[in-house]
Amino acid sequence: MKNTFRIECLRFLKSSRFAVCASVVLLGFIVAGCPGGRQKPEVEPDGKIVIRGSNTIGEELAPRLIAEYKKEHPAIGFDLESKATGYGLASLASGQCDIAGASRLPISGELFQAQSRGVQMNEYVIGSYSVAVVVNSGNPVGNLTTNQVRDIFTGTVQNWKELGGPDAPIHLYVRDPISGTHLGFREVAMENKPYALGPKTFTNYVDIVQAVAQDANGIGYSSIELASKDGIKGVSIGGVSPTVASVNQGKYPYSRILRFYTNKAKERSSAHDFIQFVLAAHGQEILTEMGYVPHP
Repeated sequence: MKNTFRIECLRFLKSSRFAVCASVVLLGFIVAGCPGGRQKPEVEPDGKIVIRGSNTIGEELAPRLIAEYKKEHPAIGFDLESKATGYGLASLASGQCDIAGASRLPISGELFQAQSRGVQMNEYVIGSYSVAVVVNSGNPVGNLTTNQVRDIFTGTVQNWKELGGPDAPIHLYVRDPISGTHLGFREVAMENKPYALGPKTFTNYVDIVQAVAQDANGIGYSSIELASKDGIKGVSIGGVSPTVASVNQGKYPYSRILRFYTNKAKERSSAHDFIQFVLAAHGQEILTEMGYVPHP
């Protein structure tokens, strides 16, 4: 009899606790849904635009684009992390980001991963990372092979006479190591090999161009646009001149098409709006200002 009473008491307590918990949860939903309850914030905590991927995009370009976009959309939050194109595409396939930044096309394994998860990707070409090799306008060297450029900037070749120029030491002018361009040029032109020891470093292309213009033995790199400034000349690479046309035609070797990818089925309006800003006139002007080539 006592055991039966205890069992009934335990059943009552358990059912009471369940009822109390259920009531609390239900009350939470009611309060949240009522006009007098909590007010929905302008941007939910999970409402920020999450961007993952390419260092070429994420180091300098994306932060500048985000800063400009937020001037007109201050309530929109961003979460940016750059660990290479593969990281961005994997994050997109697993639903961990809204936008994947890519400086190359997806490889077969990445496409398979996305397809296996039912992810169909939207592709947006936003422009190109392109860099021109520049020398002093008085330098007789006007064309180099990709191997020669690699050897110059890695320090294997140190005298202009090895390249058909005067018997004079080569002076290197490059971007500072913390810049995305420092790494970008190493990837596209140096087979990812380390720079030669002791180059002069600068925080922007303009200063590199000015330094090369004042040094008959200097060589550096800049944006395509700056390669035509007085006192310097853009070197042809394998016979291809550094021009916007050669970049857009896919002929110039030191260029990477930059893309944004989204999940077609889950592309949020906030992410779409940001991408459209990048593709529109103001966004493309920013690419040009930063030394990139806008999309054709």
